[in-house]
Amino acid sequence: MDPFSFKTFLLFVCLIGCGSAQDILPEGPVDAVLSRDIVLTTLLTKPDYTAIFWSFNDGIEVTNVATMSAAGLKLKPAYEGRVTLNATNGFLTLKSLTSKDSGEYTINILFTDGNTRTAEIELRVLKPVSGVIIKSNMPEAVEHNSTVILTCSAQGSFLNFIWTNGSTLIVADGKRLTVKDEEMTSTLTIAGVLRSDLIGPIFCTAANNLEKEKSPAFNLTVHYGPDNVIISPASTPQFIRAGSNFSLACSALSSPPATFSWFQNQKAMEVLGPVLSLGAIEKLGSVTKVEDFTCRAQNAKTLRNVPSPAVSFAVMDAISGTKITGPTVTLIAGNSTANLSCQAMAGTVKTTTWLKDGKPLSTSSHLVFAANMRSVIINPLQKGDRGQYTCQLSNPVNTDQASFKMEVNFGPETAMVEGKEAVEVNEPITLTCSAESYPTANFTWKFNGTVTDVKTDKYIIMEAKYKNTGTYTCEAHNTVTGKTATGSHKLSVKEEGALDEGLSDGAIAGIIIAVLVALAAAIGLIIYCRQKVPVESPY
Repeated sequence: MDPFSFKTFLLFVCLIGCGSAQDILPEGPVDAVLSRDIVLTTLLTKPDYTAIFWSFNDGIEVTNVATMSAAGLKLKPAYEGRVTLNATNGFLTLKSLTSKDSGEYTINILFTDGNTRTAEIELRVLKPVSGVIIKSNMPEAVEHNSTVILTCSAQGSFLNFIWTNGSTLIVADGKRLTVKDEEMTSTLTIAGVLRSDLIGPIFCTAANNLEKEKSPAFNLTVHYGPDNVIISPASTPQFIRAGSNFSLACSALSSPPATFSWFQNQKAMEVLGPVLSLGAIEKLGSVTKVEDFTCRAQNAKTLRNVPSPAVSFAVMDAISGTKITGPTVTLIAGNSTANLSCQAMAGTVKTTTWLKDGKPLSTSSHLVFAANMRSVIINPLQKGDRGQYTCQLSNPVNTDQASFKMEVNFGPETAMVEGKEAVEVNEPITLTCSAESYPTANFTWKFNGTVTDVKTDKYIIMEAKYKNTGTYTCEAHNTVTGKTATGSHKLSVKEEGALDEGLSDGAIAGIIIAVLVALAAAIGLIIYCRQKVPVESPY
């Protein structure tokens, strides 16, 4: 059918009346992708028709596309090879779509009963979504200072844009975050950018009804800080031991990483870096008084310089080389005086403590401390002053000590002889002599005034004889003090049995108790028997 005949037919259809289109074609528009195929469907099921006409209106003119009648399918030459028309349901298939295929498609059906039906549907040929990319107005940003403008551009038709931070949707608040969409671009503006705004990566997704494409991941460095500038440890002892492995470490949240400088009482130190060692402090001079140390963190991008809270301390030398100086001569109780002094080779001494045999040493009538507690005078020495003396020198960073063993010679004190005063002939006897003395006393024995050969504290007689009766004298002698103490003991040797004094009081008491018990038992038995044996009456 030539164009003139097609237009004549359309006029004829309009003259005889057009039927409702609500049940011929689905709702439009219909979207299709450029270079792909599309099927314009109908809502008809095996209609009884004489002819079906599909036409296309590009807004300038109406063009016949295809006609199906008893004579078969007729196509306009421009559509041959890329258009088919289903004779059963009137579906129109367009292949290899071009942008020129966008427009209004009309179907006209002439039924065998003479009625006609007409309907229109819009076809939109969409360009594929492609080339989605994000660009920034700046290569890097500074937190709080920069306004970042991200532009997402894409190719395609009827595009919508979505922004996401990682997998989280970015929602404009109309204030700090704004989004402006145009036909081919979308602009995300972030005023006073925060580090959390672009943790990212940032994605832009461009989409239409048929396709969507996500941009490559976009990352923009946001420089921030320094924040939370702190020194570790945050608190220190008031005094730090000189020469110890002590250091301060400064840290901060910063991008890029901050650089650090150190200050002593707000005066810059010649130390850079996050660590300030005690060695570096001591190298710059002594710190005998408590001083403040701070660090400053600098960010080369944000140009911010933030100080830390101060840490305060002083450096003190440890005490070492503690030594006690004491008497080197022989000390004798009652005659000698002892002076003990305690000194350290190095360090600052704050307190001095004295111990004797591990227990605190205190003043007494004969023991006095110097005002600074660094020396002790004992006058006169007594035997109880003998022992181990310890001097403890302390300061806030350490304690050092030294000990001195002091020997005090004394005695011998009262000599005593212990043993039996009388033994029977041929019995053994041992006499023991004791006398408190340091060093231990030497012993000699005399019998009736005559020196014997016994030189120990014990005088032993294996079998006593009558001739051993007499007075035994023990002499205890201390070779250091030069003192001698004596003790005497009288011994009497008796004939055999002379010392037998009979039964002891305990034995006698036992015998008496046994006799009384036996007597009570006998009386009880007699009474029992009299009760059991009948007595005949004399009458």
